[in-house]
Amino acid sequence: MSQALRALPSVEKFTQSLLPLTNLPKPLVVAFVRHEVADWRKQLLGGKEASREEIEESITTALQAFAASRLQPVINGTGVLIHTNLGRSPLGKTAASALEEIATGYSNLEFNLPEGNRGKRAGYLETALACLVDAEAATAVNNCAAALVLMLRHFTSGEKKEVIVSRSELVEIGGGFRVPEILETSGAKLVEVGATNKTHLRDYEKAIGPNTALILKVHRSNFYIEGFTAEPPVPEIAELAKKHGIPLIEDLGSGAVMHTDDLAPIDHEPTPQEALRNGIDLVCFSGDKLLGGPQSGIIAGRKDFIAGIKKEPFFRAVRCDKLILAALQESIDEYLRTQSTPKETDVPVLKALAAPLDELTTRAGAIASKLSTITKGTLSVTEATATTGGGTMPRSEIPSIALKIEPTGISLNKLSRELRIGSPAIVGYTQEDSFLLDLRTIFSWQDEMIAERLLQILA
Repeated sequence: MSQALRALPSVEKFTQSLLPLTNLPKPLVVAFVRHEVADWRKQLLGGKEASREEIEESITTALQAFAASRLQPVINGTGVLIHTNLGRSPLGKTAASALEEIATGYSNLEFNLPEGNRGKRAGYLETALACLVDAEAATAVNNCAAALVLMLRHFTSGEKKEVIVSRSELVEIGGGFRVPEILETSGAKLVEVGATNKTHLRDYEKAIGPNTALILKVHRSNFYIEGFTAEPPVPEIAELAKKHGIPLIEDLGSGAVMHTDDLAPIDHEPTPQEALRNGIDLVCFSGDKLLGGPQSGIIAGRKDFIAGIKKEPFFRAVRCDKLILAALQESIDEYLRTQSTPKETDVPVLKALAAPLDELTTRAGAIASKLSTITKGTLSVTEATATTGGGTMPRSEIPSIALKIEPTGISLNKLSRELRIGSPAIVGYTQEDSFLLDLRTIFSWQDEMIAERLLQILA
């Protein structure tokens, strides 16, 4: 047994050989190696056989995988614009600059500069948000799920606990979270109405009772129902809610504040402006999806309801910090500046949506011309289909252009992995026996890096 343990490397000596492989702090590498060596000791004592070379190789591979898990930039060649696993929507340059400026110094977060006393947190942002979506008032919290929970807690904090929701809108959002579970978390009691494919106005009316707190609409942003279906127009539900003196709120999810069908040949995504005009009292939506801002949840609508929600003790637990506020403020300002000319916006996700095919083709051709000397495969420019992603517009198919690599001197899996673990990390997708990089989700300033990395691997 002692012979087997001699295969274990010296922690201190082995750590020194590993340090050049990563940029991790030495104490972290030491702790990682100690943990791995201890694990190997248990395995050897349990009868497993391994040489020192095998153990060292195993620990080295594990350390490199651990280092790769550190948050780092990734080039997104998947064609999925709002890629949840890759950080959803990137920030625009003005928002990123504001983030750095606020993060590296002090700010007037809760300070009134003209008066020299305590100021209102997010006062400017809330006014700009309300202006953008044509609402009486607006506020922001740290994500859309928090916004929904906050609204539900506010309206069900008294004796009335029942929340009416159509069965066709009991959706599951990302991470396995479901609307019924969110309602339960908030303390509300779910009252389901209608059927999966059809809900009528009379279903809502029959469900309203003395314990009804509100009617909740949930936008089916990540799936669609078609065929033998029916649902009442929102203005009719709004009229019913008003008749009975109960609030009508809607979770829009995706955060489109511009007409998506004006930017690309895709479906029209409902906007908060449209929802409020149709009689919705309060809407909530994400700030980091189609809006293209930081992770946040926005609530907009009636001024009295917003004021009541902000007095909730739970509001402090989910409020935005200065970094979210700084980035969101600049994102909203950018929308207000370019409202009349949406295709000139600085918001990356909207620019990617609107990018013309000829522009993508030109960029792809320029990259391909730099890779004429590759020997481990062939490279061509091909048509592709991009999607919005992020649980939005599931039917969206956006015509795009991609680089198509058919490797011959290297396996498809190895090519994909080499691109992922390099610097910068590049993520694409495989299709049959080819590896593709969609230009619609790759920034033009990343084209040179794409060409260099492909040359390193394929030349």
